[in-house]
Amino acid sequence: MHFVPSMLQAFLEAPDLTSCRSLRRVFASGEALPAELVRRFYERLAGVGNRRVELHNLYGPTEAAIDVTFHPTTPTERTTPIGRPVANTRVHVVDRHGAPQPPGIPGELLLGGVQLARGYDRRPALTAERFVPDPFAATPGERLYRTGDLVRWRGDGEILFLGRLDHQVKLRGLRIELGEIESALDAQPGVRECAVLVREDEPGDQRLVAYVVRDASAGGEGADLRAALKQRLPDYMVPG
Repeated sequence: MHFVPSMLQAFLEAPDLTSCRSLRRVFASGEALPAELVRRFYERLAGVGNRRVELHNLYGPTEAAIDVTFHPTTPTERTTPIGRPVANTRVHVVDRHGAPQPPGIPGELLLGGVQLARGYDRRPALTAERFVPDPFAATPGERLYRTGDLVRWRGDGEILFLGRLDHQVKLRGLRIELGEIESALDAQPGVRECAVLVREDEPGDQRLVAYVVRDASAGGEGADLRAALKQRLPDYMVPG
């Protein structure tokens, strides 16, 4: 079965879920897959059938024929990466100047391979902006698609999705990736959904604010989440 994560969440709340005894494999794509939803998946489907049901996280834009990376999830993972490239797919994580980023450092995800679209119909300027020559390819004429997605390499060679580059803000002179904060929140136990933005309730008084939906069993007033974020992010990236 194949779901977008928001529909997978609704599916997992079905009261007669254990009747799906022939279910063996589920794929999720189209939205970020929260780690808490992964945990809920294995919790709800633990007793279905004679073996564990698999959940695979897929990623890919329409411009690259949809799914270009994959990750087989596990019940204990704290974050859910988008994984590794499928066959005949090239992936690069680069900075704003196009230089490759090392593991752990955020950058834009670029995609290459035979599945790339030719461009956008009757939109030559946008095509030239998003489909660019591949400076890393050995074969002349190869192209890359600039996804506009913010990601980073993990130490194990998998890619972690952090958000959109157009969610970058500047606060008190410091550049902040809102998606990176949301990714850190998603990794906390009990967090089902979250969103981070900059609020300005009074002129000149800008601050980071996080909105979080938690499981009822998680409890807490938010102080525990702030403490957890301080272990993973610089102080200026922790919402107040």
